[in-house]
Amino acid sequence: MQLLETLDWVIIGLYFLLVVGIAVWSMRKKNDSAQDYFLAGKSLGWFVIGASIFASNIGSEHLVGLAGSGATDGVAMAHYELHAWCLLILAWVLVPFYMRSKVFTMPEFLERRFSPRARTVLSAISLVAYVLTKLAVGVYAGGMVFTGLLPEVSFLGFDSFWVGSVLIIILTGLYTVVGGMKAVAYTEAFQTVVLIIGSALVTILGLQAMGGWSALRETVGDEMFNLWKPLVPDGIEGTWSPVKETDKMAWYFNDNYPWIGMLFCAPIIGLWYWTTDQYIVQRVLGAPNETEARRGSIAAAFFKLFPVFIFIIPGIICYGLAASGKLPVLTEQLIGADGKIIRDQAQQAFPLMVAHVLPVGIRGIVVAGLLAALMSSLAGAFNASSTLFTIDFYSKLRPNVPQEKLVWVGRTATVVMIVIGLLWIPVIRGGKGLYDYLQGVQAYLAPPIAVVFFAGIFHKRLNAQGCLAALYTGFFLGLLRLVIDTPVKLSDGFAYAEGSFFWILNNIFFQYYSLIIFLISLAVMFVVSYATAAPSYEKIAGLTFGTITDEHRRETRASWNQWDVISSIGIVVLIIAAYVYFSG
Repeated sequence: MQLLETLDWVIIGLYFLLVVGIAVWSMRKKNDSAQDYFLAGKSLGWFVIGASIFASNIGSEHLVGLAGSGATDGVAMAHYELHAWCLLILAWVLVPFYMRSKVFTMPEFLERRFSPRARTVLSAISLVAYVLTKLAVGVYAGGMVFTGLLPEVSFLGFDSFWVGSVLIIILTGLYTVVGGMKAVAYTEAFQTVVLIIGSALVTILGLQAMGGWSALRETVGDEMFNLWKPLVPDGIEGTWSPVKETDKMAWYFNDNYPWIGMLFCAPIIGLWYWTTDQYIVQRVLGAPNETEARRGSIAAAFFKLFPVFIFIIPGIICYGLAASGKLPVLTEQLIGADGKIIRDQAQQAFPLMVAHVLPVGIRGIVVAGLLAALMSSLAGAFNASSTLFTIDFYSKLRPNVPQEKLVWVGRTATVVMIVIGLLWIPVIRGGKGLYDYLQGVQAYLAPPIAVVFFAGIFHKRLNAQGCLAALYTGFFLGLLRLVIDTPVKLSDGFAYAEGSFFWILNNIFFQYYSLIIFLISLAVMFVVSYATAAPSYEKIAGLTFGTITDEHRRETRASWNQWDVISSIGIVVLIIAAYVYFSG
């Protein structure tokens, strides 16, 4: 069966021409300054900021991994999408500090608050995180999209997965050459509109094929629509104690995302990602003032609510169509001989829905937006990586190098990161799922970063020594878990001796391990800070709540009005409503 017809290909071609046109238009006023290249000349309006944040976020892991998670685990991962409230924290708590500091990067802010070494350490951690998550996952997602839409494609013995992965890299490289944050932000804003409309059509037409919402719930079961999963996996009796010799301890592992993990651990990842990660906050730093930065963050919080309904629900619908036999082609590809869904195949849920549910023409629009979003997500990661490496490393070693040379060095470093990211694809492919892999890695790297930013802003007594101790400790614990997990993922036959130290670390549920890292990092930061001299409060004026002045407060108060408050309250109400509906 030919999944894409001539009309679809024509629309895809026209769409890419339009995206290129928008990118060129956005750069009509050429400016070679670092501020223009890395922060779009601080000219981004609130809608472009909000839409760009959203498009960057959904570019890879959502289009493939989130729908796949919906097909296998229902709405469990919706917790991460309902973390839209984290963007409100960015808008109302952190934006004033970031805009006041006039920094290019998040590590640069950490330097202002603590020390140059803190900046270097965070830059290194961030670059490692981008290699393990955004770059590798983006490339992997491109391969999965091609596998779902063009399964018969092959080249020189490589299947459609590898052809798609490499092609996405090449096209993204060309796309990034168009250049700069301004081009990335404006094209992402356009893609946001297309993706929301197109993905909404996948949900609507999928429900029609399923026979409606009631038929879907009846087919997949109410548990698929419950956010709060049990603490103990099915088939294991008892709580918080050893069970049958053949089973793992209940608190070690739970495939279904237990409610304690989602309630107490998942927000750590959310606060790190949405409020302190260069990949996201760089768009906010591109605002001309605090008002546009705050409103852009609020807009992004609103957009962030959509993935539950345009990615997770289509994944559940895909499973429902496959399990019920209403779409035999999905049954053949997704349901195993035991009647259960095949997890690896579930990663193709969204592309399969696009291919088999949407009509000709509409399918072309959605596929074009999907592929362009994958590219824009990688382009954003490239831009963030280039900014971190160029501003925080190379420019400090070579302070007098021309800006053209700095951009070239940043792009060269990005190529190296792509190669490393490709080498990680087998690790991701061997795991339970794309979104699970992403959340696992982020859970190991995020806690110490969240600790130093929030503790540093809320408590002026914490110093550079405490910050560094927390970063080193947390990063070591996270890397230790990654090193221990990797052999298990790479080899089906590899396993640690049951009950051994490595076995225990490997089998602690990743969210619980994340909480352990967070608490240890926080304790280390306080203990070391109070065991050493207090920082100079004059040097950190305006960078903590304890050192802001009345003038700072007046400037912040003048930057918002009642409509900013009303819109924020409205988003909180929508989040609460979603939790209520999906809680039973």
